[in-house]
Amino acid sequence: MSGFLAVLAAIPITLLVTVGAFIVGFILALGLVLMRRSKHRWLSFPARAFIDLARGIPPIVWLFFLFFGLSMGAIKLDALQAGILGLGVVSSGYLAEIFRGGLLAVHRGQYEAGEALGLSAWTRYSKIIAPQAFKAMLPAMATYFIGLVKDSSIASVIGVKEMVFTANQYARQDAETGIYTFFLAAVIYIAVSIPFAVVARRMESKLQESGAR
Repeated sequence: MSGFLAVLAAIPITLLVTVGAFIVGFILALGLVLMRRSKHRWLSFPARAFIDLARGIPPIVWLFFLFFGLSMGAIKLDALQAGILGLGVVSSGYLAEIFRGGLLAVHRGQYEAGEALGLSAWTRYSKIIAPQAFKAMLPAMATYFIGLVKDSSIASVIGVKEMVFTANQYARQDAETGIYTFFLAAVIYIAVSIPFAVVARRMESKLQESGAR
């Protein structure tokens, strides 16, 4: 029972890693997608290369690099900071492609209409393009976020005390009952993911209803 309570107590750390990494990835992805869509190769090429690296290098390598690599220099990150930043870098690559797909889903005529009306770039994107693109992005963003909840367990390898790390500690103390601690952690991952999936579906339904009116 103590192992179960310890895993429950680690839920906030799991959510902190997930939400923190998503926010970091979201912010980086906004800049990356703008650079990626630029007509200037000195902007689009570095963005494309970074996206490929973020998605192509395994998350665990990013975590090791940020936690062990940067710790040798002037910048020192603790396990939690390295976990959030590392998964955030990986998230930025996937979210940038999700954003790009959402923007491409908006009909070209919408862009041309905004330009014909003489609207500024900010007004075109914030009032016309972004609301339509968000509808296309939401399902993929929600799916990725739910996947990130589970991928947050990777941060345990550098010592982030989330659910898998805690379950592993108790499994080492008692090998016979340790498997049940991992089973409980798996059940909690599912239980945590379900509310996010429900909220995402409701948001998607509301956006579709508002778009149909």
